[in-house]
Amino acid sequence: MKRSRILAVWSLLLIASGAYGQEQDGYRLVWSDEFNVDGAPDTAVWSFEHGFVRNHEDQWYQPENAVCKDGLLVIEARKERKLNPNFVKGSPDWKKSRQWIDYTSASMNTRRSNAWQYGRMEIRARIDIRPGSWPAFWTLGVAGEWPRNGEVDIMEFYRGVILANYAWGGVERFRPHWNSVKIPVSSFNKNWASEFHTWRLDWDAGSMKIYLDGELLNEMDLSVTINESDGKNPFRQSHYILINQALGGDNGGSPADTVFPVRYEVDYVRVYRKEGK
Repeated sequence: MKRSRILAVWSLLLIASGAYGQEQDGYRLVWSDEFNVDGAPDTAVWSFEHGFVRNHEDQWYQPENAVCKDGLLVIEARKERKLNPNFVKGSPDWKKSRQWIDYTSASMNTRRSNAWQYGRMEIRARIDIRPGSWPAFWTLGVAGEWPRNGEVDIMEFYRGVILANYAWGGVERFRPHWNSVKIPVSSFNKNWASEFHTWRLDWDAGSMKIYLDGELLNEMDLSVTINESDGKNPFRQSHYILINQALGGDNGGSPADTVFPVRYEVDYVRVYRKEGK
């Protein structure tokens, strides 16, 4: 389905729900997924990653681990063992050298259907903070190789810490500059992990600001986010949204002692724009 048709369908759905044009702090709602239709996520909107993808993570990504039910998107990481169809004995590629898949999960994004430049991106979700869990709500720029395309981690969690990150290109390939804030979950109230929370990114040509439940976590001055390799600013281009539940890998810690499934529950994802922007 072409992007223009997808946008038209979403406009009609938003109008029907009474959500279209809803305002928030001077921002107008222009797109959302409320996940109110039971079943698989809308494949006209969401694309899925497949297999072992990044960061030497433990999970195998597959679409069937994401389902909409009772008004929530639920991404469920499961402990299940099956053969890696891409296995090559002796391969130096970590994605092929693993004979077995021990965990499955899902990663979905709007790259094929929609991307936005400036505005507000927001998610309301409940995350699993047990060992090995690595959920995220993040963006990537549409043009350029990572990290020259720019990355914003609006919500990321692993090893007991909430992260709010910005990354852009350094001198060497695949070596980003990072502006990262880390907040221990232990600093929140004891029921924090059992509750839903709201993360958002406010973004204009001058800055990006990441918030958790209305509290500013990390602000980025976009006058300094210039890729050293190509001189471009990756935060002055359109970005698309990603939602995924990873496990283990380079940062997530071991999930070996965690009782599965691990669930990442999303109430909604919304995008707002300021009038005239």
